[in-house]
Amino acid sequence: MRFSAAFVPLLFVVLWSTGFVSARYAMPYAEPFSFLGVRFVLSAAALGLIAAFVKSSRLSWAQKRDAMIAGMLMHGVYLGMVFWAIDNGMPAGLSALIVGLQPLLTAFMAAATLGETITRRQWTGLAVGLVGVTMVLGPRIGQIGSGVNFWTVSAICLAVLTMSAGTVLQKGRLKGASPVASTIWQFVGAVLLTVPVALLLEDQTFTLTTPLVLSMAWLVLVLSVGTILLLMWLIEKGAVSGVAALFYLVPACTAILAYILFGEPLSPIQIAGMAITALAVAMTDGRASRQPPVAPGSA
Repeated sequence: MRFSAAFVPLLFVVLWSTGFVSARYAMPYAEPFSFLGVRFVLSAAALGLIAAFVKSSRLSWAQKRDAMIAGMLMHGVYLGMVFWAIDNGMPAGLSALIVGLQPLLTAFMAAATLGETITRRQWTGLAVGLVGVTMVLGPRIGQIGSGVNFWTVSAICLAVLTMSAGTVLQKGRLKGASPVASTIWQFVGAVLLTVPVALLLEDQTFTLTTPLVLSMAWLVLVLSVGTILLLMWLIEKGAVSGVAALFYLVPACTAILAYILFGEPLSPIQIAGMAITALAVAMTDGRASRQPPVAPGSA
């Protein structure tokens, strides 16, 4: 049991990192918000079947409302902005570097709104993690092209802000709620946001190809269902700052996947950055804070 509990964070990071690879395969064949709208509808339907099978407990109206708001932030705005920025030329490496700021922002939000005690060791770990992320992605920044501008950088920064806010909201208002039920309503909220945007701003055109179909299947079944449930479990079990620190491992894991799948070289400084990032995650482990759980009151 202890082994499986320790294995969940590693599994989460590996699976979450595959989202960048899947997005790379899918984006040439669909517009970002149209693609995400379909993904969220399919994800909600898949989780609905799971909820019926496991007889998941129902949420109150207030919990449904909060879950939908969290979903708009954590899925709709976050993924929408990341996909939109990459679709408009923002390099994936630079996007991941900016997203690497998310644990720091989440820790500040959790301390301010949930009363979580952030120890000096955790603050140090968060800062060290940012250094590690910079070392992993730094060698790729020289590849920046014309897609880096005020609008694409602002979109990624907005993604960081909303993911942090959604994580804190999930911890504060939905503690103890059924992970399956709350995730379903999160996707409902994401649909309510992404579909209108797609209808207003996009042509809703899809080029049906094998990469698009396989990417959609992977993103729905593995990312939207599997890893989101893992994320909800991690948020439920640990302090928000400790859960957020796991995202520091995503750029490093993405770099490894890129090396395996696309032959992208890994320099010594990137490998060193991965080691530093792993150390930072250990330092920011939510168990370092022995504070009791915070009662629901604030995603």
